[in-house]
Amino acid sequence: MARALLLALDYGGTKHTAALLVPGERTWLAHGRVFSSPGADATCDQAAMLDLARRLLREHPGQLTAVGVSFGGPVDATRGVVRLSHHVPGWEETPLAARLQAELGAPVAVDNDANVAALGEWTFGAGQGCTSLLYVTVSTGIGGGWVLAGRIWGGADGMAGEIGHVVVRPGGVPCVCGKNGCLEAEACGWGIAAKARAWLEGGGERLKAGNRHPEADSGKQEAGTALLALAGGRSEAVTAQMVAQAAAEGDPLAQAVLDDAAEALGAGLGGAINLMNPERVVLGGGVTKAGERWWQIVRDTARRHALPQTRVEIVPAALGDDAPLWGAAALAQAL
Repeated sequence: MARALLLALDYGGTKHTAALLVPGERTWLAHGRVFSSPGADATCDQAAMLDLARRLLREHPGQLTAVGVSFGGPVDATRGVVRLSHHVPGWEETPLAARLQAELGAPVAVDNDANVAALGEWTFGAGQGCTSLLYVTVSTGIGGGWVLAGRIWGGADGMAGEIGHVVVRPGGVPCVCGKNGCLEAEACGWGIAAKARAWLEGGGERLKAGNRHPEADSGKQEAGTALLALAGGRSEAVTAQMVAQAAAEGDPLAQAVLDDAAEALGAGLGGAINLMNPERVVLGGGVTKAGERWWQIVRDTARRHALPQTRVEIVPAALGDDAPLWGAAALAQAL
C-alpha cells in the first residue's frame, strides 16, 4: 500500500514553498521553494506552485490524502476562496481550494498565511503549551493570526488578525490598502526601506517618520553614511535588510528608522494585547531578525501601551520562515 502523504503549500508575496509530510511525522519528507518572477500575476504564481508541488510528488511517490494551504492575503477559509492579494494582481475572489482539489485530487483547506502560521507555531513551535496566542508576521507586509482554545479564530468575515491595517499613526505613511499610517506601512520591510530612502532623499518630514530624527541621534558618523555605502551609493537600492545592517554598524539614520518602526509595532501590539489579552505573542518574519535593540524597543513599547495587569510574553517564532508551511501541514492533517 502506498504511504499516505500530506502536501503543505505557502503562497508568499515574493516566494512560494511546498513540502510533503508523512502524517504524524515532525520532519519534512521533501521541501522546495520557487521565487516569483518580476511582475508575476496570479496565473504565473499558480503555475509555478503547481509545477513545484507536482515535482515533489513525482520524486516522492505516495497517496496524497490532503492539502493545506497558506496564502498571503485575505481568505474566506469557509469557502476556500482567496479574496485578494495586496501585492500580486489577479487573485481577486479566486476559488483556490476548489482549483487545487481539481488539479491534485485531494481535499484542500486554505487560510490566510498569518492565521496558518499561528496554527503552526501553536501546534509545533513557540506557542506549544499555551491556550491563547497572537502570531504576527513582520516581513514584506504585516499580518496577524489568532489561535484561541486550539483553533484559528477568523472572525465573522474571516478578517480577524489583520493587525497590519490597524492605523497606528493617523495621517502617516500611505499604505497599500488605501489608508495612511497603517501598522504595515509604518513597520514592515518595504515601509522601513521606503522611510530610509525618503530620509536619504530629503523627504523624511514629508513621510512623517515618527518621533525619531536621525540628526538628533548622530554620534561618531554622519547619518546615512553606512547605509548608502551598503546600497552602493544609490538610495533607490536601499532595502530593509540594509537598514538593519547599517543600524548594527551604528549608522544614526538607520537606527532612527528601525527604532521608529519598532515603536510603531510595539504600539500596535499593545492595543491587540489590551483587546484580547492573549497568553503569548509570537513574532515571525524577516524584520524580526533586525537585532536585539529592535526586540527591546518592541517589547518596551508594547508594555507601555498594554494595561499593567496583562502578563503576556512576546517571543520569537520557533519555526522561522516555515511557520506558515507547518501550519498548512496542521490544516491538512485536520481534514
